[in-house]
Amino acid sequence: MTGPAEEAAGFPLEAGRIPAIGRVDLLLVRLPFVQPFSISSATWTCKEALVLRVEGDGVVGWGECVADPDPFYAAETTTSARHIVTEFLLPLVEAGMTLGEVDTRFQHVRGNRMAKATVENALVDLVAKARGVPLHELLGGTRRRIPSGISLGLQETPAALVKEIEAAVAKGYHRVKVKVKRGKDVDYVAAVRDRFPDIPLMADANGDYRLQDAAHLARLDAFGLTMIEQPLSYSDFYEHAALQKLLATPLCLDESIHDLADAKAAIALGGCRILNLKQGRVGGLLESLRILRHAASCGVPVWSGGMDETGIGRAVNIHLQTLDGFTLPGDTSETSRYFHEDLVEPPVVLDGEGFIEVPRGTGIGVEVVPDRLQKYTLRSERLR
Repeated sequence: MTGPAEEAAGFPLEAGRIPAIGRVDLLLVRLPFVQPFSISSATWTCKEALVLRVEGDGVVGWGECVADPDPFYAAETTTSARHIVTEFLLPLVEAGMTLGEVDTRFQHVRGNRMAKATVENALVDLVAKARGVPLHELLGGTRRRIPSGISLGLQETPAALVKEIEAAVAKGYHRVKVKVKRGKDVDYVAAVRDRFPDIPLMADANGDYRLQDAAHLARLDAFGLTMIEQPLSYSDFYEHAALQKLLATPLCLDESIHDLADAKAAIALGGCRILNLKQGRVGGLLESLRILRHAASCGVPVWSGGMDETGIGRAVNIHLQTLDGFTLPGDTSETSRYFHEDLVEPPVVLDGEGFIEVPRGTGIGVEVVPDRLQKYTLRSERLR
C-alpha cells in the first residue's frame, strides 16, 4: 500500500502552465459505427460525443467527452456534461495556472468526472503543443509500440462470436474481450475456447449479474480466462469481494472505479485483482496517474479501457499507455473497427505484429480534419 510520502509526491504533468486562451468551442458530433455495438445494458449504432476545442498561444488543444447521449452505461450524459463544462468547469480556468492548480479547483465540483476529463484533456493537449512535445513526454512515458486489444459486442450466436474472433486473431490482436450477459455467457465462451484454446481471453458483463449467480459464474473458471470484468453492480465493491472468494478467475472492476478512492477501496477489499483504467471516466490524466501508481504499488495489473472514442480520445489513451504501469493489452483497436471515417488523421492501424504506433506529432499527435469535423457536427457553440 502507498504511504503518506508517496501519496504526496506529485507528477511533472501538474507543473504544466496554461497559456492565455483566446477561443473555446464546444461541439456535439455523431459518427456512425461500422456495425452496432451491444453490451448487456444497451446497443449503440453511432458515437455521439462532445468535443472541446481550446485555442491559445498559436496552438489548438482538443478534448473528447466519453459520456454517451443516454444514461445506460453511466450517469453522465453528453447533455449533463455540456452543462457542467460550460457553467462550472471552464469558468475556473485562468491563464497562467498550472494543470495541478486546475485539478485542485475542479475538486470543488462533485463527481462529473467525464466532464472534468474533457476539459483537462484539452488543456493538457494545449500545454504539450505549446511546449512542442508529444503528450507521452509530458506524462513521463517512453515511446514504445502499444499492444492491441479488441472488445467484441454481444453476438446473436456462439458461431457468430467465433467468426468475429477469427477475424481479430488473423489481424494480430494480442487480447480479445467478449461481452457477456445472462443467457449469453458460458456457451459462448466455451465455443471460443474450443476454437482458440490459447488466446488471452476476457469476459465483460457490464454489471449484468447478481451475487446469487456465483455458482453460474464459477462455470467460467473452466476456460482459463484472464479475467471476468464487472460482473456485478456498477457501483459495488463489497459484493465483488465476496464473489472473488468463490471464483478462481480474477475479477476486474471497470464501472465501479471513478477515482483513486474507489481504486483503493476495491483493492483493499479484495474485489479487484485487475483494474480497468479509463482516463476519460476517472476525471482525466492526472487522476489516472494517481490510480496507476497506487495499483502498481499494490501489485495489481492495470490495462487501459476504451469507450469507443473518436480518434481524439483514442490518441490520448495510446499516449497514456506508454507508462510502465500498464501491464496488460488495453481496449485499443484499429479505427476501421469502429468508423468508416474518423475525425482525425492518421488513423489507428496495427503493424504486422499487432502493435500500435504512438502518434508522432506534438500533443495528442493527430490532426483533426476540418471538413470531417464539419460533416459530423450536430451542434457547435462558441464559449469564449
